[in-house]
Amino acid sequence: MASDQPIDLIIVGGGLAGCLTALAVAANRPDLSLLLLEQGDSLGGNHTWSFFDTDLSAAGQALVAPLVAHRWPGYAVRFPAYVRHLGTGYGSIASSPMGQRVAATLGARVRLGVACTVLSPTTVTLASGETLIARTVIDARGQRPTPHLALGFQKFLGLELRLSAPHGEALPTIMDASVPQSDGYRFVYTLPLAPDRLLVEDTYYSDGADLAVDALRTRIHQYAITRGWQVAETVRAEHGILPIILAGDIAAHLAEGAGAAPRIGLAAALFHPTTGYSLPDAVRTAQLIADLAAAGDLTPERVGAALDTQARDLWRERAYFRLLNRLMFHAGLPAERYRILERFYRLDQGLVQRFYAARLSRLDRLTIICGKPPVPILSALGCVSESTTLKRMRATA
Repeated sequence: MASDQPIDLIIVGGGLAGCLTALAVAANRPDLSLLLLEQGDSLGGNHTWSFFDTDLSAAGQALVAPLVAHRWPGYAVRFPAYVRHLGTGYGSIASSPMGQRVAATLGARVRLGVACTVLSPTTVTLASGETLIARTVIDARGQRPTPHLALGFQKFLGLELRLSAPHGEALPTIMDASVPQSDGYRFVYTLPLAPDRLLVEDTYYSDGADLAVDALRTRIHQYAITRGWQVAETVRAEHGILPIILAGDIAAHLAEGAGAAPRIGLAAALFHPTTGYSLPDAVRTAQLIADLAAAGDLTPERVGAALDTQARDLWRERAYFRLLNRLMFHAGLPAERYRILERFYRLDQGLVQRFYAARLSRLDRLTIICGKPPVPILSALGCVSESTTLKRMRATA
């Protein structure tokens, strides 16, 4: 059964990319009919998304400002040899309050508990058998398997802990690599949410996508003991497996979606190849689609072409980051990989900011790889070719 009146825009998937796009379009064109469909019973899932102030433009900051749950004036990193504090502003969005804010803003334009079985550029077929007709459909349902991207993984378990006494942490520690290393490169990430509350994530880069949740939970509690924190309660848990791109064929990857609804978010490879941070790209994508809506160009053809151009441009610009990933995963010795990041965090703060924003200059790129090589030279030479890496990983898949 199909409804007769086309909806101007249907976004399928109420994660970060879908929510931000819906907000941006609704703000730019409140006159358009809009529908955000989510299979779950709430928007946003169970995640924490963070970003550096220098990742976003002023307009991007304005878009996310109502959703930011916590802000800090800087952050810290810890390594066996040193601790450093950097003065770049840092913010986090928590999925539950974000979902509530988006749902309150969009009202009846959000439908929860809706399973979508088939998408086309102009229709959405629901599991109930109902077909929704739209002028444009956008697929924001997240990452899916593909043979066209060779991936490593950043895996984590995060526990929000309430402590029996104040923790004394004023700033996030986005990387504590002074912990024992395992399975590649391991660090602990902490966000101080209140004087007696912390989000503590045990994170590691790994070749495989399996996640040992129970072991990570034990490690987090052991870490709390070493920091002198007495845990009174685990408020909530979140876990994830973020893709880290080593190599790929972006043309083939995008061709998988030919003739389908335009894709955004992780499915379109719109995330930082090395850090896995997806919020800055989600913000830029939301602004791109909102600009098309404001210009009256919100058609499947125009949206698809703009997203395709964006994905290809970013892929080309970020080739250097994929090279760094190959060096870390395929050339760096697992127990010594932390030295790569330890060396990086001794560099100029401006360079570190540009790295996270994926806007490195040529000088920045030379600075990162010059000096004493952090990986064996012969191993590094074997990682230079992206196409060779993709073929090799396809052969072993």
